Amino acid sequence: MKQPQNPNSSSLSYRDAGVDIDAGDRLVENIKPFAKRTMRPEVLSGIGGFGGLVEISKKYQEPVLVSGTDGVGTKLKLAFELNRHDTVGIDLVGMSVNDILVQGAEPLFFLDYFACGKLDVDAATEVIKGIALGCEQSGCALIGGETAEMPGMYPLGEYDLAGFAVGVVEKSKIITGAHIQAGDVVLGLAANGAHSNGYSLVRKIIARSQPDLNAKFDGERTLADCIMAPTRIYVKPLLALMQTLTVKGMAHITGGGLTENVPRVLPANVVADLDSKTWHTPKLFEWLRAEGNVAAQEMFRTFNCGIGMVVIVSAADAARAISQLAASGETVWQIGHIRARQGDEHQTQVR
Repeated sequence: MKQPQNPNSSSLSYRDAGVDIDAGDRLVENIKPFAKRTMRPEVLSGIGGFGGLVEISKKYQEPVLVSGTDGVGTKLKLAFELNRHDTVGIDLVGMSVNDILVQGAEPLFFLDYFACGKLDVDAATEVIKGIALGCEQSGCALIGGETAEMPGMYPLGEYDLAGFAVGVVEKSKIITGAHIQAGDVVLGLAANGAHSNGYSLVRKIIARSQPDLNAKFDGERTLADCIMAPTRIYVKPLLALMQTLTVKGMAHITGGGLTENVPRVLPANVVADLDSKTWHTPKLFEWLRAEGNVAAQEMFRTFNCGIGMVVIVSAADAARAISQLAASGETVWQIGHIRARQGDEHQTQVR
């Protein structure tokens, strides 16, 4: 007996399930020219293969690989609301390359992971153009990544990002902070803004105060401009500094702010004494503190408060370090000094 035909048995495609392979192919073609600009001599393969091939330069005698991974966090929520996708890719690169830099590593290559429910090729292209620009700023190659279209996993118009950086450092030149001692000088390099940290609190303050994000806020910049300013990438100036003098320690000021990140590079017997009056605090942080009624110490342990990278050098090298960093385009201040630790006091004191 002939079975009745199932009315739902028509042929299905991957697109019917919500995944558009053609859109993914268009994205790959869109980003190839931007990735090409980031290539280094060590890269042996281009975008599109199953894996990226990179050799280690012969200039290293005892090369040590240093790796880091990070995301952009809830700053992405503001990117969706403001329809600004051109800078979060820079954030993604900056968070990882600045991290591996503090151990003395030169970034070699970067990979990204872009996940969404439905692929918006134009928005994704803007994001990955930003990733490529961040790679150019840090001198590392964008050798590949993954675009994952997963229907039902993310709300329409939203996506998530993760990034992975690998660098290399000569084994004898790894920066550990072990030689930091009382009398050393703490330098602070200016941040572009909040970079990519503390944005859950930023968003809560925005929700409470309901500001006009598109109104002029700081000179010609709107509040939205200040909030979405991308993470500053410190790689090239600091790699150059390491070639001319001894950098004893560095701390990338990310989640945990100044008070929780600087101790990560300090020996147990010393404290970093920082004076907040020695550097310029951007207007954004003053606004966040006032609108959120945030206590001063909570600001210092949540945000960078204007200092994106801390560099520790001997007192004898401080003036030369400041001069060289300023000549390379950084805004840098002497923000404190290293002293002996008293008992079990916290290793970073900000006054």
